[in-house]
Amino acid sequence: MMLRTLLLSALLLASANAHFLTLTAQTDYVSKKQQSSLELFARFIHPFEQTAMVMQKPKGIYVNGKETPLPLKQSTAFGKKAWKAEYTIKRPGLYSFFVQPQPYFEPAEGKFISHVPKLLVSGFGIESGWDEPLGLEYEIVPLTKPFGLYAGNLFQGRVLVHGKPKANAEVEVELLNTKGYEAPTDAHITQVVKTDDNGIFSFVMPHKGWWGFAALIEEGELTFEGQNYPVENGALLWVKAY
Repeated sequence: MMLRTLLLSALLLASANAHFLTLTAQTDYVSKKQQSSLELFARFIHPFEQTAMVMQKPKGIYVNGKETPLPLKQSTAFGKKAWKAEYTIKRPGLYSFFVQPQPYFEPAEGKFISHVPKLLVSGFGIESGWDEPLGLEYEIVPLTKPFGLYAGNLFQGRVLVHGKPKANAEVEVELLNTKGYEAPTDAHITQVVKTDDNGIFSFVMPHKGWWGFAALIEEGELTFEGQNYPVENGALLWVKAY
């Protein structure tokens, strides 16, 4: 009975707290040289509640689809292992960063979690290309310019799975809650929207700060201790509202 109660508690906790792999930097818009040295932070956290899980070393943090990842440094997030990389923007352009993680087995949910977050940064005034896919297996392509956003703006994106729009996909939305906001109920912590027939979702960001959008696609299996489990593939996009 005690074991069953503990397992039920773990399942309820897992369902109430969405896992997000974050990818953020000091800014999403570099307009002068003093801003050009970016620190890119990859953390496996509950963004609103400001708690973390241990993040195993990812396969890499990449920029503009290049095959060679940026050098990684170990970091911490709320007392748990996290990772970061540094990148200096030297010339005008659009810079697309993403993390390729190691799949994480979540025993409470009986599945692997493999989230690939993306961050778009405008360098020295160049904004074109933000609506073009990188070619990731699971990807959110913005339909609203992902920088220059205000709190209260309507943000739209399209979920692509293997390059094709994904209809009826569930998209979890959460604020990186650095201001200490309190949610009225657990249901307010993670917002949920769904894509339409064209893979498009919409969300109005009510607060300033970094917002994470996670389209969750269950596809494929991996093995843990001799047993196969499904994989929750996450197409993530992080944008900042001002």
